[in-house]
Amino acid sequence: MTIAITGVVLAVIMLVTVFAMLLTRRLREKYAVLWIIIAIAMLLLGIFPQLLMGLTSLLGVVLPANLLFAMAILLLLGVSLHLSWEQSQAEDEIRRAAEELAILRADHEELFRRIAALTDPAARDAQRSAWARA
Repeated sequence: MTIAITGVVLAVIMLVTVFAMLLTRRLREKYAVLWIIIAIAMLLLGIFPQLLMGLTSLLGVVLPANLLFAMAILLLLGVSLHLSWEQSQAEDEIRRAAEELAILRADHEELFRRIAALTDPAARDAQRSAWARA
């Protein structure tokens, strides 16, 4: 019974923490959904421990603790896969932004050279002779 109470308390603490992080904008909604689902599952298993016993016998697992560990490992693998996908998306966006910045910087430097050529008489004459040769 003490383990069930501990599970309920931890689930409530987790729910309060997730909602507090949501309200202070330290956690995005798409990640909060996952943690809220996990906290609700913890709460349900803490309130109704017979659910875990039923799942254990249904799946043919010997001990409920083994089922909890297996579910935790699967959850961590899923979170890891999702975060890897998010990181790949972010890397693509960063690369694209860096390429666009390089193009804009080159355009800026070219425009700066053209303005300098128009305002500096010596550079203007050199530019005109370069255009005449072309």
